[in-house]
Amino acid sequence: MIPLFKPYMPQDISEGVNEILYSGQLAFGKWGKLFEQKLTEFLGTESLLIVNSYSSALNITLDVLNITAGDEIIMSPMCCLQSTQPLSARGLKIVWADIDPETGTLDPESVKQKITKNTKAIFHNMHLGYVGYIDEINKIARQHGIFTIDDCVDGMGQEYKGNKIGNCGSDATVISFHAVRLPNAMESGAIVFKDPGYVEKAKIKRDLGLERQLFRDAKGEISEKYDVTIQGYGATANEVSSYIGLKQMEILPELIAKQRENARKWSEYLKNENLPCTPIKNVPDSDPIYWVFGMFTEKKDEMMDYFRNKGFWASTVHLNNNRYSLFGEYVDLPGVNDFYSKFLAIPSGWWHKL
Repeated sequence: MIPLFKPYMPQDISEGVNEILYSGQLAFGKWGKLFEQKLTEFLGTESLLIVNSYSSALNITLDVLNITAGDEIIMSPMCCLQSTQPLSARGLKIVWADIDPETGTLDPESVKQKITKNTKAIFHNMHLGYVGYIDEINKIARQHGIFTIDDCVDGMGQEYKGNKIGNCGSDATVISFHAVRLPNAMESGAIVFKDPGYVEKAKIKRDLGLERQLFRDAKGEISEKYDVTIQGYGATANEVSSYIGLKQMEILPELIAKQRENARKWSEYLKNENLPCTPIKNVPDSDPIYWVFGMFTEKKDEMMDYFRNKGFWASTVHLNNNRYSLFGEYVDLPGVNDFYSKFLAIPSGWWHKL
């Protein structure tokens, strides 16, 4: 059975990892800085920082943007609990907006209707590696003086109007490098801010609220003159994860190209086999990374069995989060309901070739 997800790991990585493990330098250092540099070059951003997990990336982003308990944040419920749970844990009020049932991403008109005086941000999930209505959502946010946070919990490399997500004008972008994402650093994440000043604040936040160059005196002792005034996290990425992520950057464009080619071939297959399935619609001017290949079918159970019998794991992937009582009273969203009733995902990953 070809799985829907699979961790990528370079074949020649063991020697380098082993060297780091016994180097005496496991905490954030040379490899972390090199990983940040490569990510910045790949995304085309001015600055970026890595952290030890996606959840840390999200929490630090919310801190820096001063989004606090009781504030409202608008988002789609058609996403992973990795995106929604940290928001709930901070005491934010999640306001569910509907989605475009043809793309699986936030419907700008629904977002407009959900904005109140308490709204602080729009959390824009790039559902399963596809791209949302970037310009439309960012325009709404600017008009109302609120933030847009692009959510790349399912990996990075998507493009909109020729730019990578993370470099499309949104205020912030959070990225996951979890085991089955690309790149995979086992467990790590990154933050991109449009405003470079926010990056400097985030660097202090990720390292216990400290400015390291001032924290110790000339003898290497903790300085009695230094005052800790900023709340922070122990969220720096370790060197092993950073090295693994860095090594994957060398082949990342090739892996994404394979996924896009698989998606193209799946579209041809559906047509040639005359199957009752239609590929998910891409937002205009976008190029997904196809973490999965998404399609719609009126015969969901039948098609799920069809692909599994062919040796390809098929799944809906996510259950819409507005069903969970944790997030408050159920909100009926027609676009979400329509999407979920018809959506099915099959493997499009680099690990197989059609």
